[in-house]
Amino acid sequence: MNDVTAYESHRFVSADGRLGLFARIYPGEEAPLLLMHGLTRNSADFEPLARHLAGHYRLIVPDQRGRGLSARDSEPENYRPDIYVADMFALLDELGIERVALIGTSMGGLMAMMMAAMQPQRISAIVLNDIGPKLDPEGLARIQGYVGGGAAFPGWKDAADRCAAINAEAFVDFEDADWMAFARRTCREMPDGTVRFAYDPAIAVSISGDEPATVPPDLWPLWDMLDAVPALVLRGALSDLLAPETVAQMGERHGGPFTGVEVPLRGHAPLLDEPAALSAILPFLREHAG
Repeated sequence: MNDVTAYESHRFVSADGRLGLFARIYPGEEAPLLLMHGLTRNSADFEPLARHLAGHYRLIVPDQRGRGLSARDSEPENYRPDIYVADMFALLDELGIERVALIGTSMGGLMAMMMAAMQPQRISAIVLNDIGPKLDPEGLARIQGYVGGGAAFPGWKDAADRCAAINAEAFVDFEDADWMAFARRTCREMPDGTVRFAYDPAIAVSISGDEPATVPPDLWPLWDMLDAVPALVLRGALSDLLAPETVAQMGERHGGPFTGVEVPLRGHAPLLDEPAALSAILPFLREHAG
């Protein structure tokens, strides 16, 4: 395993030229991987997985606009996957990366599917973390219920408690230390000592309503366009967003290499350092990334 602090800070400009964005780059000798986080997360969300991949693969781990160290967008309607995807292609172009494997958690997985459909010759493989072409309404409603809260927490203990309150059903075996580590990845300390989630509350606009901008209404045609792209789909066994029937249907409709794996004791979404996740991800990347 590798030291998660051993990354280079990289600044780049958004595809529309308006924002300064941030990415972690972990050096590695093997093929590049682009890791894309979920709606309310940031590049730190992949620290658990980076411990196992960094030093081998070159990891490109961005903060999407409005998250982490990337600038917030003054126009909240730009918080949507097609805009993020344009930013990702701009990042790859700047780095001179012609071919890449994608790992996407939740929203990042939707982005991975879009990128593979738009430029299939550029994508060697995709790993989708608890996301697919059909999202269960129960999980979507749960996410809509907590996104956008901008209140400050008095300290890290309060932030960890809030993370636990939101995510307890997804990480049923977590203890206090796990929740504190989770909060440290998900939140940031402000100059006055308070702690806030590390995202622009305005991203709530993209997930609101019956047809949220973050989730296109019918993703099956998009999935069908990825027929030749090797795909690994990881589902939290307790997930309320991705049903096992959806994963099965994804496999039935996919003509290329496809693997579906359930991660025990996890809901939406696994951290990807779980034994079941690693035992699927590592051989998949060895065979298909590059």
